[in-house]
This record gives sequence, C-alpha cells and structure tokens, in this order.
Amino acid sequence: MINIAIAEDNNIALNTLKEKLSAFPDIILKHTAKNGKEAIENIETSSEIDILLMDIEMPEMNGIDATEKIKKQYPQVKIVMITIYDDDDYIFNAIKAGADSYILKDTKAEKIYETITDTLNGGSVMSPSIAIKALQLLKNAAHIKYFSKQDVPLLSDRETEILEQLSKGHTNKNIAENLFISPFTVKRHIENIYKKLQAQNRIELIEKARREGLI
Repeated sequence: MINIAIAEDNNIALNTLKEKLSAFPDIILKHTAKNGKEAIENIETSSEIDILLMDIEMPEMNGIDATEKIKKQYPQVKIVMITIYDDDDYIFNAIKAGADSYILKDTKAEKIYETITDTLNGGSVMSPSIAIKALQLLKNAAHIKYFSKQDVPLLSDRETEILEQLSKGHTNKNIAENLFISPFTVKRHIENIYKKLQAQNRIELIEKARREGLI
C-alpha cells in the first residue's frame, strides 16, 4: 500500500486528482491540505505518509516553501509537485527546494500513478515539457559568463534585498509581502536586476550573484 497526502487549495482540482487516484486500489489517501502550512502539520501528526502531491500557488504558505521545510525535517517523504505552472522560475525553485518530481495537473491518471511509484523507488519524473525546460536551464547554467572584477554591477539596497529573497526561492508575491511593497514594484526591480546581471533565467541570475559576492 502507498500512503499519500495532497496539498491543493482548489476544490475542483483536488476532487479531480482524488478521482484519478481512486482507480488504483493500492493508493491510500491519508490527508488533504489547503496550503503548505497544513501539509506540514499533517506530516507532523502522521508518520505514515510515503509521498506528498504538492500544488505550488496556495494561500498562507506556497508549495515551494513547504517543500523546502518538509525536506529539511522529513527527508524520507517524497514530494511530487503537481501544478499548472511550467515556467522556468517555478521549475528552478521547486528543484532547488528539494522536490523529487514535477508534473502538470493535466497528466493522465496512469502517468500520475507511474510517477508516484517511480518516485518512491528513487526516480525523478517530469512531464515532457518540464523536462525539456529543466535540461535547458542546466545547459544555460553550464555556460554562464561571469563579470571581471572591475565590471561587477552595483545593485541598490532594495535590489539586493529582492535578490536575496529570490535566492531563497520566494515568489514575486511572497517577496512583496515580506518587504511590504507592491508586486508591481517587485517585478520592476527584478527586471532591473536581470538587466544589470545580464542573466537569462533565474538559475543564471542566482549563480552569477553568488559568484560575484552580491548575496
């Protein structure tokens, strides 16, 4: 038997996922949560969870932050990100947080089941479109061009604060809340940071910032 938990704040998405999993008699749903905080609490009160299916954008605590906390405290719990998001930042942050697999919500039931079993056996599964983007991110990271010492760009104090938040895997929304500024302001600062560091994606941005001692 495989004991699973689900973290998903959308009732329609949750019921759809539960219906897909009901086709497999060896899957036992132990807990559901509406946010990352509840997901952590469920794991704290139950030692039976083998794998957690985690949404990303949820209120109170998002799936990426929850994944990072769970992996630090309960590394034996496997985590599959199951989301509608396939952009570079989410992929990078999920992998950085420790997610074992990453699939999209429109994945067919049989493939979700296969992802669960493969992940429990030590594999790392990604939807095809996610895998392509992840490989591209890694290729780009391998060819990062760094600045010479005299050409390292200067960041404002606010840009440095936002860069540090980005390096911790926070979303734009989280950064806005943490720094008490608007999401639009965060977006504008991030655009400036990308230009100054001449970065194409978040992996390159963070790697350059660390290499140049900016964070």
